[in-house]
Amino acid sequence: NTLSDLWAVESDGGRPRSFTSGGKDSFPRWSPDGERIAFLSGRDEDQTQIWTIAADGGEASVLTSFPEGDIGSFRWSPDGSKLAVLYRQRDPEWTAAAKKSREEKGLSDPPRILKEWYWREDGDGAFGGDRYKLFVVDAETGTHRLLYNKDRLGWLSFDWSPNSKESAVLTNTHRRALVHPTASTLVRIQVTNRKVRPVKGVPPGIKDGVAWSPDGTRLAFAGTPGTRDAWGAENIELMTVDLKSGTLKRLTKKTDTCLQAHAISDVAEVSFNASFQWTPDSRRLLCTAGWHGESHLLSVDARRGGVTSLTKGPAIFSMGNLSADGRSIALTKSTSTSPPEIYRGRLANLLCETKYLTTFNKALMRQLDLSRPKSTWVTSADGWKVQCWVLSPPPSAKGRRRKKPAILQVHGGPHAQYGVGYFHEMQVLAGAGYTVFYSNPRGSKGYGRDHTAAIVGAWGDKDWQDVQAVIDMMSSHPEVDSSRMGVMGGSYGGYMTNWAIGHTNVFAGAITDRCVSNLVSLLGSGDIAEPPDDYWPGNTWDRTSGLWEQSPLRYMGKCKTPTLIIHSEGDLRCNIEQGDQVFTALQQRGVPVQFVRYPPSTSHGMSRAGPPDLRIHRLHQILGWWKRWL
Repeated sequence: NTLSDLWAVESDGGRPRSFTSGGKDSFPRWSPDGERIAFLSGRDEDQTQIWTIAADGGEASVLTSFPEGDIGSFRWSPDGSKLAVLYRQRDPEWTAAAKKSREEKGLSDPPRILKEWYWREDGDGAFGGDRYKLFVVDAETGTHRLLYNKDRLGWLSFDWSPNSKESAVLTNTHRRALVHPTASTLVRIQVTNRKVRPVKGVPPGIKDGVAWSPDGTRLAFAGTPGTRDAWGAENIELMTVDLKSGTLKRLTKKTDTCLQAHAISDVAEVSFNASFQWTPDSRRLLCTAGWHGESHLLSVDARRGGVTSLTKGPAIFSMGNLSADGRSIALTKSTSTSPPEIYRGRLANLLCETKYLTTFNKALMRQLDLSRPKSTWVTSADGWKVQCWVLSPPPSAKGRRRKKPAILQVHGGPHAQYGVGYFHEMQVLAGAGYTVFYSNPRGSKGYGRDHTAAIVGAWGDKDWQDVQAVIDMMSSHPEVDSSRMGVMGGSYGGYMTNWAIGHTNVFAGAITDRCVSNLVSLLGSGDIAEPPDDYWPGNTWDRTSGLWEQSPLRYMGKCKTPTLIIHSEGDLRCNIEQGDQVFTALQQRGVPVQFVRYPPSTSHGMSRAGPPDLRIHRLHQILGWWKRWL
């Protein structure tokens, strides 16, 4: 099991202390007066509730009494009298009590009768027609009342007005909201009477997050004006709208910065949500964004726009909350040889001086022989530059041979990016004696809009061209035995692994994880809605030629590479039938193949957020396959 407790550390330094010991505590939020901490706890097996604990310690007490369901997030009101809570009640037929009753009576689970496209999501499971709604909770009594229930998806973002009398809500009320994400808009809701009024000046388009300025005059939000962009190829900008005049400012438009450009790792579930907040004087906004594999704290002028990086160096920074005076900020920092730790950042003169406050992983890291990746750039066939990292085996794993087996890793997304943070799986492979190569070919975030959008509706083209350039560099590397090279990746990385083994025989082995193999069936079986002629050309019923041309399964007749398939039966993003089709094709052709299927309780993100025992099992399967074929 994974244990999660709240911890505290003095902002000036000192020894961190455990604040709770429930093992199922998360999402801590300070009350505005600093006297209490509210947090989510799953101590009740059937229902997570909001609990509170005094800032100086003591016993935690449960605050809310929501029926069985899911709490998405919550925020304290600035006056500390209440909380806004995102909550989704579970259908009575699917509660724990209903399930127990059926078991006692020997009855089957009921069928689901679906009326909407959006009825399940990977990592969240099946929820049918249930949706998150916004509630207000009294901070003393815990009583809750409904504030807003008009959103058709439940992907609500919300923030309090400085006077605690209103809530700004980012919502989509379109009848077919899932395929009309540009219909999202901003509204203001009076807390006392639930009166809703739209915010003028907000353009149609994808939106992500909202924050009310401390002076009460503006709302900040992230988005892409006028573009559907469900797959996230376009830059997510930081914008503000004046609540009185409706004047819109696109603060990061000219910088080629994307607020969803975050480097991925396997030490936490991946999140591509924009992260931003106002400074107390309402003059600037702080946000995080990735560039060339790094992720830094950025400052954005709320009047003139533009971006200034406050942190520097090969690291991944993520942002916590600001101090009341705006002079300090809580951060996490990760490097290639250190998982995330807590840091304090002192803000002055558009610089952020960081100091570490925790060293939870230091003792373990000292015991390990870790490697530091070296960055290099390769040139694709058409002259495009692609960043690549080489992670060599540490001294303890180098052995006698000068040339080593090598593994090419391809990231998922596809609009994500590898970076300089800690990646456990790659360190495991390097520690086992393999030289690991990983890159950010076209389609990746962190290199500007054109780099990302180059593969929209055209996978296996520019991206494959870039991967081939990396393969050429890899095979000629003085450290690599080119007869013992492997390729592996998950999700879109599984797509590219499948594509590679259908287009080249240079690899001695392959591992395709939670893969994409057939775009025609993927777009009809996954949890992402894909309208015809949007991201992809054609449709999945009578204009399939474009999708089939880009499907790796079409080229499996040329594959001779021994392949390990890894997939979760509970994967709702890339249904396990994608792995099934690869397995069937390779079995029929007599290519060495093995299929590791993880149980329905696991999801698409199993490798980074699944049960620890199964994640360990997966790593041993990977090592065993490479030992056999490399």
